Amino acid sequence: MYASRTEAGQRLVPLLAEMGLQRPIVFALPRGGVPVAIPVAAALGAPLELVMVRKIGTPGAEELVMGAIAEGEETVVNEDIYAAAASGRSYLEHEAARQRDEMARRARLYLSGHARADPAGRCAILVDDGLATGATMKAALAAIRRRGAAETVVAVPVAPPRALDEIARLADRVVCPWPAEGFRGVGQFYREFHQLSDEETIALLRAAWARPDHDWNGGDEDARG
Repeated sequence: MYASRTEAGQRLVPLLAEMGLQRPIVFALPRGGVPVAIPVAAALGAPLELVMVRKIGTPGAEELVMGAIAEGEETVVNEDIYAAAASGRSYLEHEAARQRDEMARRARLYLSGHARADPAGRCAILVDDGLATGATMKAALAAIRRRGAAETVVAVPVAPPRALDEIARLADRVVCPWPAEGFRGVGQFYREFHQLSDEETIALLRAAWARPDHDWNGGDEDARG
């Protein structure tokens, strides 16, 4: 098991470092992806950014992911779960709208005063603490592609093989040191796996962005967007 999200991020570093990625930007999926992405960005000397995403849960089983949304109006639906839930299009649309409000609230909090680096023409590394269905990562990939990333690399500490296969069809490269059989949830692969608060997430981001060695633009003075 991973001791923590930070340790899991450290385990990703050598796998990404050997890939020879050119001018990468590390995009964390908040909130759980932030402590995983911080050691990755620091080790690669890459800007740390966020790609805003939210899950759409199933009525009565919120952890069963029916779909996901991401910034830029991207929406992904797990059609098999949606069909099995039989909750109707109205629920899906209502819940997507509710989650967009929450996503906008988090963006205002987390990104306040932060000049975002532009992924256009660059390698985007998308980092989360793990994949379950992969819906949020699919939405995040679509959002980053829309912003013009030249290459996408998905880096997660753990995921079931089926989710990895699906993501591999959408991303240019996938890094996962633990393709786990018998997958029940991301948290089962961590000894410490608490729910991050807004305050903890903001503190982690501010500390990372305040590092003297944090390269906002990866050496490109015109890369901010």
